[in-house]
Amino acid sequence: MSNALAIAHVTQALALLIEANLQPEIDMAVKVEPRKPSADPPADPTITVFLYQVTPNTSQRGHDLPTRAPDGTLLKRPAAALDLHFLISAYGDETELVGQRLIGSVVRTLHAIPVLPKDIIELAGEKPYLADSDLAEAAQRVRFTPTVMDIDETSKLWGMLHQTPYTLSVVYQAALVFIEGRETPVPAKPVERSSIRVLPFGAPGAPGAPGAPSAPGTPVQPGGPERQKAGDASGAAQPVAKAPAKVPAKAPAKAVAKAPARPRKEAQAGKAVPAGKRARGARGVAKKTAPAKPTGPAAGSAADSPADSPKADDGGR
Repeated sequence: MSNALAIAHVTQALALLIEANLQPEIDMAVKVEPRKPSADPPADPTITVFLYQVTPNTSQRGHDLPTRAPDGTLLKRPAAALDLHFLISAYGDETELVGQRLIGSVVRTLHAIPVLPKDIIELAGEKPYLADSDLAEAAQRVRFTPTVMDIDETSKLWGMLHQTPYTLSVVYQAALVFIEGRETPVPAKPVERSSIRVLPFGAPGAPGAPGAPSAPGTPVQPGGPERQKAGDASGAAQPVAKAPAKVPAKAPAKAVAKAPARPRKEAQAGKAVPAGKRARGARGVAKKTAPAKPTGPAAGSAADSPADSPKADDGGR
């Protein structure tokens, strides 16, 4: 955690980190300045480190409120978690591609050293305007990661810099920077006595085994089986574990009963069929099932048979 000077301290330390790692690719004097790009581009090789935006870190929103005891005593100071967004620009002779060489050195440095070293933080803290900063004692170091910006976002960013010509630049995000409040929390009370005892179940002063009945005259322990059965002194009922509800078994699917075949009218009970109808029905069946009449001499004998004559049939009845 750091105080309110942490933002300015990170900016100064980033400029020192870039300046300390220009060699050996850059063999010229380079100015590294923590300021915004100038409206008049400098002719000498120059790198500007411009903090253009400060945003809250969404992953650390739980640290922005103070932690207090029930009586209102402050236990933990509130801390604002911030992300810093830097625009790093390079200037120089375009005929020798000085600006591109400087940007290459910046990218190489922040890729090889993504975490702000403590010695660079202490070196930046020697500035008189950062003497009261405590960033070097912060538990979490600041990490730099490159930010991808498309043409539209880059145009909007440089559009905010009024009358400043565009130059080759890179954008980096520094996370995470904590800024604490000034109120001092109350220190925790010291432990007066620390002791550990190992006693077997049943020994004097030892608690009983879980679920075992207590001996006569033994005081009821809070949360013991006696309290679970009888309830506490206030008469409030203790929670009782509920048995899992039984799921009713599904009834077997009933087989669909087929409707019985419809009986013929003649076979229905209580209805007498007249003799004439029964005889005519029999003759009709006989006619339908009789074989074809033979031709030739056998045909005559078959025609004269009394069984096939309707008169003989009527006379027999």
